[in-house]
Amino acid sequence: MDKLKFDVPKLPGWVSALIKVGVLGGATIYTLSKSLYNVEGGQRAAVFNRIVGVKEKVYPEGTHFLIPWFERPTIYDVRARPYIVEGTSGSHDLQTVNIALRILTRPVADQLPTIYRSLGENFNEQVLPSIVHETLKAVVTRYNASQLITQRETVSQEIRSLLIKRAASFNIALDDVSITSLTFGREFTAAIEAKQIAAQEAERAKFVVEKAEQEKKSAIIRAQGEAASAELIGKATAENPSFITLRRIEASKDVAQTISNCC
Repeated sequence: MDKLKFDVPKLPGWVSALIKVGVLGGATIYTLSKSLYNVEGGQRAAVFNRIVGVKEKVYPEGTHFLIPWFERPTIYDVRARPYIVEGTSGSHDLQTVNIALRILTRPVADQLPTIYRSLGENFNEQVLPSIVHETLKAVVTRYNASQLITQRETVSQEIRSLLIKRAASFNIALDDVSITSLTFGREFTAAIEAKQIAAQEAERAKFVVEKAEQEKKSAIIRAQGEAASAELIGKATAENPSFITLRRIEASKDVAQTISNCC
């Protein structure tokens, strides 16, 4: 059998040129789209180059050029963000203490290449849990459980000061550190509650005693007043017999007034 032959029609020259221009334009647009990247507000970028490694330059906000495939940008948010870390430690009097810290943290912007090399993108998860637990053990063990309650602000300041120094060695800035929760083991908590109840009962008993004392003083003063009044009446009667007549008239008036009001 004869092989089938297909004749491919020859395109006009202008059509071939148009296709070439389209292909070249598409390739150019694709290359440009891969050659530009944006750094948004509150962000910075570190760039990895396949030849020289991580560049030392930190790229600020704006649009930047890179070499496709050879370079890859990593965008970091350099704004302070909250991070919650919980830890357990033992107090000086061997009580179990559970502490939760709220930390405002951000990377040091001009050290992003170093952070990228040593810690990667998730630098908070790499560093904060370990240094927080280390700091809590260093600070909490110096205080008794009762001191942790009464001197909470002092403890918070010590934790903050030590954490800032430890985080700075990893090029991480801490804008604020605060204790959001401080609890103890079940036995110590029960002992505190029992102590509070006993203190309330003592205050209540003290109030009852003071109330009885005040009532006693009031009764004494009342009795003294009545005795003085009786003495004055007796003295007035002895000195002026007409005083009794006056008292009778006043009593009669009171009786008459009462009867008129009733009737």
